[in-house]
Amino acid sequence: MKYLYFLFFCLFISFCNAQTQKECDELLIKAINERAENNFGESLELLLKVKNRSQQKNWNKQLFLAINNIGVNYYLMLDYGEAIDNYLEAYKIALKNADSNEEMIVLNNIAILYSKERQFAKAEEYFLRAYKIALGKKESLKIGLYAINLATVANEQNQIKKAKKYLTRAIPLLKSNNELLLMAEIAEANNFYLAKQHQKAKEIALKLFYTAQKSSNIEAKSSILILLAQIFQEEKNISRATDYINLLLKDDNMSVENKKDAYKLMAQLSFDAQKYNQAILYKDSVMFTMDSINKIKNGRLFENSKIKFEAQNFQQKLSESTQQLKTERKLFYGFIIGLILLLMLVFWAIRNHFIKLNQRKIIAERNQQIIELELLQEKNEKLLLEQTLQEHNVSSGLNEERLRGEIELKNKQLTSKALSVAARNNLIEDIIAHFSNFNEVRGNPILENKVRELKNHLKKDSEWDHFFNHFDEVNQGFLKRLKEAHSYLNANDLRFISYLYMNLTIKEISSLFNITPEACRKRKERISKKMNLSAEEDLYFYLSNI
Repeated sequence: MKYLYFLFFCLFISFCNAQTQKECDELLIKAINERAENNFGESLELLLKVKNRSQQKNWNKQLFLAINNIGVNYYLMLDYGEAIDNYLEAYKIALKNADSNEEMIVLNNIAILYSKERQFAKAEEYFLRAYKIALGKKESLKIGLYAINLATVANEQNQIKKAKKYLTRAIPLLKSNNELLLMAEIAEANNFYLAKQHQKAKEIALKLFYTAQKSSNIEAKSSILILLAQIFQEEKNISRATDYINLLLKDDNMSVENKKDAYKLMAQLSFDAQKYNQAILYKDSVMFTMDSINKIKNGRLFENSKIKFEAQNFQQKLSESTQQLKTERKLFYGFIIGLILLLMLVFWAIRNHFIKLNQRKIIAERNQQIIELELLQEKNEKLLLEQTLQEHNVSSGLNEERLRGEIELKNKQLTSKALSVAARNNLIEDIIAHFSNFNEVRGNPILENKVRELKNHLKKDSEWDHFFNHFDEVNQGFLKRLKEAHSYLNANDLRFISYLYMNLTIKEISSLFNITPEACRKRKERISKKMNLSAEEDLYFYLSNI
């Protein structure tokens, strides 16, 4: 039953989360691609769909991206009023989410919008706020980007020193990004031009001219050509300035606003060259271009109105779809409730069946208990037999303890005997040493012979042979097992190991061997190495486990 519940629960969850964040992200990417193809209507339709789903699901990140991109669409459609409304809405979401990255993005977009409207003081305010956030986050690339924007706005307001300060900060941070570095260097060349440092501005601009030709940034190409034309105009080199403007006018990708600036500058150059008729023609071109801009804006406004109508229509469809989804969910909930009731009924029937089975089981268990009582007597007899066996085992254990005690006693006797032999040897050594110091002993052959007999007595191994036989008998084949494991051990090694196995101290063993304690320790180390024991292994512990 629990598996059925789990299955229907999973179906319910999957139904409710059919629209996932991943799908919204895919729609956002598709909308941005449509905008890149200037399909603003399709782009806005996708973005509104993401906005609606994100509001329903409380997906703040997707909601911010949808609204911010709606603002970008309107900005590109020259509907700056709608653009600023959406940017401000996105800004509120960024502040609510406390997401500094989102805040920087929308502040930069708002500032660009004010810059296009030539409200440079407002543009500077929003660029500066984005710049300060980037400084707090220590994001080098964004610090450089916003510093360029601030420098550009400062140049537009003829605030040369302020622009220079921002450019000094930006350029070192943008060495890894060629496009942004190009923008920064163009702003720097323009700054030198405004500061009347025409030679420095010309050097930078000429260098950037070749870089800009390889770039895909149309705005950068246009800016550098206009700047070069202005520099050569200041130098009264009218023909060179005209060449750069003509190069700009040949570019089919040039924006209408840049074309207006080019015609305006061309009119000034014609006037400076005293070509007044040509200057008037270019003035007319300026007026024609401005009319074109107005027509484009009017066309865009009409297109915007159509798109807004379509967007509202789409929003209405989304609302209807949402309402339909709610109705379908209610039906689904009703189905789930009915299914749960049905399952409960089935569960009740199964429960009754199991109760009957349980009763039968109880009867069978009672019958089984009767049989078990009959077998209980046999079990008791077996328990008595096991108890008898346990008593026998206890008796065997006591015998083992007694035998172990006897072995320990005999080992102690062997130890005492070995120690007495050691004491005797020490006494004989003292006597030999004492008599050896007398001159009378040295000159007396009889006494010298006696001293020699005492020394020979120290070297006899008969005591050790007796000890060896007795030790092996007491310790039940210990030496035999040791020889099998380490056949290369000699008699002295076996003797040393036997003393160590009996837990004698180094001092006691050194007395038995008639050597110094230090020599005894070295012998122990040598035997350990001979038996291939590591430095960490204890010889006595190893012997105890053989």
